[in-house]
Order: sequence, then C-alpha cells, then structure tokens
Amino acid sequence: MLKMAFFFGLFQAVMPLGGWIGASLFSHLIEEIDHWVAFGILAFLGGRMVVESFKEEECKQNYDPTCLKVVLTLAVATSIDALAVGISFAFMGYKTYLDILPSIGIIGFVSFALSLVGLLFGIRFGCGIARRLKAELWGGIILILIGVKILIEHLFFS
Repeated sequence: MLKMAFFFGLFQAVMPLGGWIGASLFSHLIEEIDHWVAFGILAFLGGRMVVESFKEEECKQNYDPTCLKVVLTLAVATSIDALAVGISFAFMGYKTYLDILPSIGIIGFVSFALSLVGLLFGIRFGCGIARRLKAELWGGIILILIGVKILIEHLFFS
C-alpha cells in the first residue's frame, strides 16, 4: 500500500511540474488566449471524467497490483491529467518553479494520503462504495467549474 501511495503521490506532483516546464517555454506566444486554453483543457478532462463515471465497469482485477511495473503504469496513467494542470499553471501566469512548488507539494501529499485512504476503503468495502459516492462524476464537475472560473476571471475581471 505504501509503495502504491508513494508512486501515485510522486507522479501526481511531478506531472504538473513537467507540464508547467513544457508550457512555460511557449506560453508567451499565446498569452492572448491562454485562459481559453486552460478552460479547454480542464473542460475536456472534466467532461471525460463525467462521461466515464456513467460507464459500467466490472469490479475485477486481472493484474497483480503489487508488481512495480503495474504500480508505475497506474501512477503514470492516473497522473496524465495532472500534466494538463501543469500546463494550466503556465497559462495562469506562474513564472518560476517557486510559484508552483506549494501547489505541487500539496498535490503530491494529498494524492499520497488519499491513495492510502482509497486503498484501505477498497480493501474493506470493495468497488461498490466508489460507485455509490460517484467520486469521478464529482471530480469531473469540479474540474469543469474551475475551468469556467478561470475563463470568467480573465474575460470579465482582468
């Protein structure tokens, strides 16, 4: 459990940094539309999460979740959207890594802690509770709302 939580937290923290570094190199070229880009990324990811939340999935594993290869694959796969968050950081005006360091530290720590909690709940209650809580649906809605907030702030209040 600690190995999984560590790698999930690590990749959730490192991916925004990578996205920020990549986007910082060219953000000055699209400053006029950066709020639209941030909105588009967050709305796309949030929309995808909302759609995925309605798909029926079997609660069955066909892999060994303790294998390092599997853990790293899952950590990368679940943190791809964090890369997009890092891109959004660059478009929102974060100029140095010191500006995003607190955010990525919080992202990494919270991901580590919630991964542990999720693993404990998953072991105790199985997949049924995740479906009832609709966490993916609510997460998607929150991402969309953050994108809308960024768009409104840049269009009307800057």
